[in-house]
Amino acid sequence: MTVMKSVLVAAAATVALSAQAQSLPTNGTLVVVPAFGEVKHVNDQVVATLAVEEQDKDKAAAASRVNQKMNKGIAIVKQADPSAALKSYGYYTYPVYPEERPLPAGAVAKPRLPTAWRVGQYLEVTTANLATLPKTVSAAQGVLTLNGLNFGLKPETIRLLDDQRIAATYKNLNERVAAIAKAMGRNVADAVLDTVDFEGSGNYVTENRAAAAPMMMRSAKMAEDSTVAEPSFEPGETTLDMRVVGKVKFK
Repeated sequence: MTVMKSVLVAAAATVALSAQAQSLPTNGTLVVVPAFGEVKHVNDQVVATLAVEEQDKDKAAAASRVNQKMNKGIAIVKQADPSAALKSYGYYTYPVYPEERPLPAGAVAKPRLPTAWRVGQYLEVTTANLATLPKTVSAAQGVLTLNGLNFGLKPETIRLLDDQRIAATYKNLNERVAAIAKAMGRNVADAVLDTVDFEGSGNYVTENRAAAAPMMMRSAKMAEDSTVAEPSFEPGETTLDMRVVGKVKFK
């Protein structure tokens, strides 16, 4: 009987607390509501990274071949895609040393001298002409190497999508406020937006248009004027995100 009485008392206390929680006053309550929105769009721009690298015992000879191939590669890209924006960068020259070998006990290591020089340069190609991209890359690969591709959206496209992104985010905010009002047992008409802070989460990435980081090539010399079959590319799509934080006050 004692156990049964304890159980009944505990159950009654739980019901009482539940009723008390449901009847908490919400007049004047300020609720902070995060919401999210996103829009998707097929990528309409690409940043291609092309590169050239040469190695030779004669530093000047290696640099000369790099300069010649880069000049030729730029001319090929301009002819294949006149609308492309080109930017050369990352010119490097560094020595290549022989492999170190273990020295006998007591032996003094001699200063290492370079056995060759490695010289290279990168070319960044930005274009919205995706239809001819395989042909352009194939032509360039006869002289240069393809070191990276990064599909994304043109700045104009991003600006056009801003209206849709804002609308989607604001719609989600209204939906979440309605759900919160229902959970609180209040009419959504009693909720008043006090503050709306778009992108309230701070800095975050909204697009994938950053150029791929260049990677050091370790291949042998490229064949001069070689023919490369056209590659196949799928541009994919980009998702643009937005976050909003709303402060809602209930009457």
